Amino acid sequence: MENDLADNLIHRDLNWLSFNARVLQEAQDKENNPLYERMKFLAIYSSNLDEYFRVRVSQLRQMKRVEKSIRKKLALKPNRTVKQILAIVKEQQEAFGKIYNEEILPELAKNNIVLVPSEQYTNIQAQLANIWFIAHIKNNLETKVIDPSKEKEIFLENQSLYLCVTFSDSKNIGFVKIPTQTNDRFVDLGKVEGTYHITFLDDIIRYEIHNIFNSETIDGVYEIKLSRDAELYIDDELGGILAERIYKSLEQRQEGQPTRLLYDAAMPKPVAKRLRKLLNLGKIDMMPGGRYHNFNDFFKFPDPTNNPELHYENKAFIKHRTLEKAPDFFKAIAEKDQLVHFPFMSFNYVERFVEQAAADDAVTHIKISLYRVADESVLTSALLKAIKNGKKVTIFIEAKARFDEENNITWGRKFEEQGARVIYSYPRIKVHSKILMIIREEQDKPVRYAYIGTGNFNGETSKIYCDHGLFTAHKKITKELGRVFRVLEGELIIPRNKHLLISPFTTRRTFEKLIHNEIEAAQAGKKAQITAKMNSLEDPDMIQLLYKASQAGVQIRLIVRGFTCLIPGVKGLSENIYMTSIVDRYLEHGRIYLFYNGGDEQMYMGSADWMTRNLDRRIEVLTPVYDKDLFAELKDILVLQLADNVKARIQDEAESNVYVKQKSGDKRIRSQYEIYDYLKLKNH
Repeated sequence: MENDLADNLIHRDLNWLSFNARVLQEAQDKENNPLYERMKFLAIYSSNLDEYFRVRVSQLRQMKRVEKSIRKKLALKPNRTVKQILAIVKEQQEAFGKIYNEEILPELAKNNIVLVPSEQYTNIQAQLANIWFIAHIKNNLETKVIDPSKEKEIFLENQSLYLCVTFSDSKNIGFVKIPTQTNDRFVDLGKVEGTYHITFLDDIIRYEIHNIFNSETIDGVYEIKLSRDAELYIDDELGGILAERIYKSLEQRQEGQPTRLLYDAAMPKPVAKRLRKLLNLGKIDMMPGGRYHNFNDFFKFPDPTNNPELHYENKAFIKHRTLEKAPDFFKAIAEKDQLVHFPFMSFNYVERFVEQAAADDAVTHIKISLYRVADESVLTSALLKAIKNGKKVTIFIEAKARFDEENNITWGRKFEEQGARVIYSYPRIKVHSKILMIIREEQDKPVRYAYIGTGNFNGETSKIYCDHGLFTAHKKITKELGRVFRVLEGELIIPRNKHLLISPFTTRRTFEKLIHNEIEAAQAGKKAQITAKMNSLEDPDMIQLLYKASQAGVQIRLIVRGFTCLIPGVKGLSENIYMTSIVDRYLEHGRIYLFYNGGDEQMYMGSADWMTRNLDRRIEVLTPVYDKDLFAELKDILVLQLADNVKARIQDEAESNVYVKQKSGDKRIRSQYEIYDYLKLKNH
């Protein structure tokens, strides 16, 4: 096996492609995923890949600028890695095209939905396309013709779609920006004999291309899309207001270094060469693709049939057995810790908690960390109401949450204007924790109530992300959480803690101690187990420690949704580590860590993965689960995911993504659906 990194680690960027291949597998899964859901998985794959090129490939390109002698010392081989990436992506793109053309389009046709290319318009469809073009596009179309012999460069906007037009009587190149920001990508051409006809916005413009350029000499039209570097590369030295610097830097996203030009593979090589020079790209930046790009638009592909069989069955929110009927959340939480699970339950429980706090005369303080702020929502309205009602509201806003910087800072300013204390990111560190604390005067004493979650305070993403949240009034946990907020407020440098795991202070040290305990137990011939579920596993020191535990005989069971740098199941190295990954209807996002601990099991849940950044460079909070009932509930959920034999893939040295097979006589377990049924029964 070839590795770019020493010490038995898989390169994270190569393994990430293995994760995206699992997304592509979902687009192929006819047995479990309805047609429109499979189209959404194509959209997710496409969206993931765009971000990957804008962030990870971009970073590899930046490494190429590092002096060669330094790269050698650090074992950095960016050129080789990029070549491997491009080879894998090319293979995946071919599979993508095959799924779309040979499976999705024929199945749409079977369901009386046809995507019509411009070359196949009937006379009536051509007339409809022309009317639509005049009404919605003609007067606002951005076009340009470049003479490569005179103009040496052209700027294309990041992620925007363009038609690249060639002419038979010159080497000029025409460009038409497809206005997807102001128009739907798909246009209804009407129903004929029971069949619905839909066309791409791109095809309507193609059909009108001769009129757009007033030319009879057009001989080629090819769609292109340029991805640019998404990182801001802000100088994170102390001084200045980081939020302001980020806000002013957001425009760089449009002007960042190109990382990939996706172009129609039908484009002739001489045209591709001219285009490459105009865009100042290297050969390695050119990625051939299909006729259409930006498949993330398939999230909004219309269903004119309204056929429920083409979509996942709607699953109603499960009503929490206590919180649903609780008129007073504070009383319910004071009596017993409460656990919520998304998307199976409504995010409204968190919103109601804040709403009650905003209206409660006894509440004096509300403190919250916001990593990705939703657009106007029940939560943001409740926080604004709390400010209006005289509560002391402290909001920590992460100004560096990728792709959400502008929205986060805009909301930060709104809160500030209304009177909240808003604290933005610190240089060199992100705040990734999902924490909320409410302080209430009870019998002349301040009493703390807390919520600690694995997912963002975002009602929209809570509908598609699998996350868990703990409401607690546990005195020791809430006291330590108060110290975390004091760190965020600049009143403390290091928070003392014995219960919470707090990065970058105690998370790594505590996890290392827990793993060493299991190693010692195994070496003494006792039962030793580690079970962990996370999004990504990358930290080299944690991985080496897991290898050491495996070699000592500790049984290690991992569920890692995304990429991993650990190689499981290798004899003499990691043969006691078994790892699966679940990609399904919802995005697995929860982090749960369970240690056998000599029979006195310890469990933590929270915001941190086993990645170096989560352990050492972010403010993260994981909470122990002390309530016995909630411990059992969360463990039951974890066990269901470990038993998944429908959507779990085995992670191995070959990175083959083989599905876990259902053994003869075993129950079929699609864990996300089983968890829904489990919670429904438990909350009945």
